[in-house]
Amino acid sequence: MRLTSKGRYAVSAMVDLSKHQHGGPVNLAAISERQFISLSYLEQLFRRLRESGLVKSVRGPGGGYLLNREPSEISVAETIRAVDEQIRATLCVNALRGCHRGHRCDTHELWDALGQHIYRFLDVVTLEDVCEQRVHLDTVELAPVDHYLRAETPEPGVVMHERVATVS
Repeated sequence: MRLTSKGRYAVSAMVDLSKHQHGGPVNLAAISERQFISLSYLEQLFRRLRESGLVKSVRGPGGGYLLNREPSEISVAETIRAVDEQIRATLCVNALRGCHRGHRCDTHELWDALGQHIYRFLDVVTLEDVCEQRVHLDTVELAPVDHYLRAETPEPGVVMHERVATVS
């Protein structure tokens, strides 16, 4: 499975923001210190998170960032997609390049299905679930599989939450 630091850091920063925004906007320097993520990298991530509508910025003294929706309404997968990250269990790109010299490898379907299952899980896990430590395999109710049979992964702008696909 491939999930780069971009996706991991975005999720960590959003969970941190969720936990600390109750006192008002949270500045990135505070998140940087708590999460050990460079400030310049956080600035890049938060620009994308803001453009995706997941966070809003507050300017001026005491400014920083706030979640744009409730933590229970923002999925981990949505956060990862917002920073243009893809979770892939396959090595190939677009089902061919990277496999066996332009031909799909024998195990492609296995790894592709695993990647879809990962998204199916992360689409229903919210920031609130992570903050409240409610991410247990036996308690997470997965989204219906038919949402994942229609497309490999939801396109940008498609948000999977409450087990229903919606277009933003």
